[in-house]
Amino acid sequence: MGKVSRREFAKSVAAVPVGLAAASALLNSAGEDALGQAAATQPGVAPPAAATPSPAPMSEAQADRVFQLDGPAPFAATLEFTHNEMRPKLEAFALNEVTLEAGPLQQARDWNRGYLMRLPNDRLLHNFRVNAGLPSTAKPLGGWEAPTCELRGHFVGHYLSACAILYAATGDDAVKAKADELVAGLAECQSKLNQNGYLCAFPTEFFDRLDKRVNVWAPFYTLHKIMAGLMEVRTHTANEQALDVVTKMAGWVDAWTASKSEEHMQDILNTEYGGMNEVLYNLAAETGDDRWAHAGDRFTKKIFFTPLALRHDALKGQHMNTHVPQVIGAARRYELSSDFRFRDVSQFFFETVAEARTYATGGSSNNEHWLTDPDHLTAEMNVSSHHQECCCAYNMMKLARHLYGWSGDSWLMDYYERNLVNHRLGAIEPETGHTTYFLSLSPGAWKTTCTEDDSFWCCTGTGLEEFTKLNDTIYFHDDDSLYVNLYFASTVDWKSRGVRVKQETSFPESNHTALSIEETPAEPWTLRLRIPAWTSTANSAAINGQRLEAAGTPGSYLTLTRAWKAGDRVELTMPMRVTAEALSDGTTQQAFLYGPLVLAGQFPKQGLPEELEHRQGPQIQQAPAVDVPALKASGAEAGDWIQAVAGESLTFHATGQQSDVTLKPLNQSWQRFAVYWTVA
Repeated sequence: MGKVSRREFAKSVAAVPVGLAAASALLNSAGEDALGQAAATQPGVAPPAAATPSPAPMSEAQADRVFQLDGPAPFAATLEFTHNEMRPKLEAFALNEVTLEAGPLQQARDWNRGYLMRLPNDRLLHNFRVNAGLPSTAKPLGGWEAPTCELRGHFVGHYLSACAILYAATGDDAVKAKADELVAGLAECQSKLNQNGYLCAFPTEFFDRLDKRVNVWAPFYTLHKIMAGLMEVRTHTANEQALDVVTKMAGWVDAWTASKSEEHMQDILNTEYGGMNEVLYNLAAETGDDRWAHAGDRFTKKIFFTPLALRHDALKGQHMNTHVPQVIGAARRYELSSDFRFRDVSQFFFETVAEARTYATGGSSNNEHWLTDPDHLTAEMNVSSHHQECCCAYNMMKLARHLYGWSGDSWLMDYYERNLVNHRLGAIEPETGHTTYFLSLSPGAWKTTCTEDDSFWCCTGTGLEEFTKLNDTIYFHDDDSLYVNLYFASTVDWKSRGVRVKQETSFPESNHTALSIEETPAEPWTLRLRIPAWTSTANSAAINGQRLEAAGTPGSYLTLTRAWKAGDRVELTMPMRVTAEALSDGTTQQAFLYGPLVLAGQFPKQGLPEELEHRQGPQIQQAPAVDVPALKASGAEAGDWIQAVAGESLTFHATGQQSDVTLKPLNQSWQRFAVYWTVA
């Protein structure tokens, strides 16, 4: 049978009714691989002893029958890795080549650094030392880093990544010193354990349980975070001890997985394992040793990859953050091997999630799961108030960066920007640097955040990473062109071409940006400015004050090639307007945007019990009710009746309503809010 597109497949299932009862049943039957399983319990507690099992995964033979294949399934045979790197169309700049200037990205990074620096290394190392039999007098951390939690140690991996990335981006020696000290402490624990390279904050007995398929949370997930953190330290700080420690850990993983039959290993992969495939592929690339890529191949979950390679959305009932890291690993496998199967997995997965399972904010899932068939978000959204896990948004943005490097398609940057300005910049609490777990879309929701030292959720860790590298996607390049993807105050230093460009903007407060050429070679080169899909054909560009006759096409790049001179100045104006975005299966359920900014109705937070402020998500049923009115459209376009408030930046008022409705960007909403409205 030939491949079908995501749209064709979605159309075929759109007529299938998916009721709330069915979605709730899926939520209740979430499998043992879900981090959310323990999230429903008190922090620091291991997953339930008797988890409701997921439906048995299909065999390759069953997959053949279901998809009516003419030949064997794409991953039927044992994988054989051959190193054959693909050449991407575009390349990212090194973190030290892009400097953030004053603006929302720099501000979020500074808040995040403050939280990072407040966490003491001795507390971060405590569980590792105890597990290795080394003395520790530190006060244990709480939450998911508590000594009784089966994920203890995972946050330390995120922390290492954050330190390494922040040092690479800023040259902050104090941050590097913290990372170096942590690596030395971990190396000491690994040496004391003396277990063929094993290193973790819990004993190998957890892996014995995994091997026997006895209930255990996610030991490889935790191992991945630690290994990834060590890899980041090696990559960004040239710390050779970090490479030594992670290589020894990889040796233990290689030996453990090599001792399992392929059938048994595939069963083991039904327990969440993070991005073990990705980190082993990265180690292979770093060391030039394909041994680690062969080990990474053992973490290819074939029953998940097969339908994706065939362009079938079989995601219903799956735990989202279990699987996005696996697809990032597939993307990395394609980059190192040019094996088209892994490209197909990555591209279709991203396409179906981004187009058919994503809310206006850029996030996806409810209670960490996809509960329905594609294009049934109204049904899924109403199941619970725990939408859009932040880990998932972070990892989808990582995946988007991989795909963008392959193609240079501007729509990937439209997606990335939507997620960044709404979900991610709206997930870090001003000043404290504390971050959220879920970004709820329930009417009257509020943002809940981690605490200083008693949460350490998965999303606390990914948040710590993410807000250190906010300079990593603003610009890309090929051999001759500088691509400007995002409009934030920053400077890019394209050292290999002798090009330096400074961007001055107050976006998204303003729809205008200016790029000044500070250094340039004599020969011509090309500046490509992304014209976002959200703007209009009334966008305009000027060079040294002279307006260009042609406007850019929204959803593409405006190409400017010339022999530039130092002092040249390019100005771009991108009109922003209010638009409505309805859910595909419920056109009366609408969100409103101003340019890329999702607008949220504002409601007072008074009376909200303090104990509801630091849950993983808002417990709507335990909070005082908020009257979120239905809206009446009083014009053909949303901008006809949702209008800017004079003198107040990014503040809007819905006119012609029975009660007053004020809207502001979701990323500025720290009271109670509403994103989706019933509109008549």
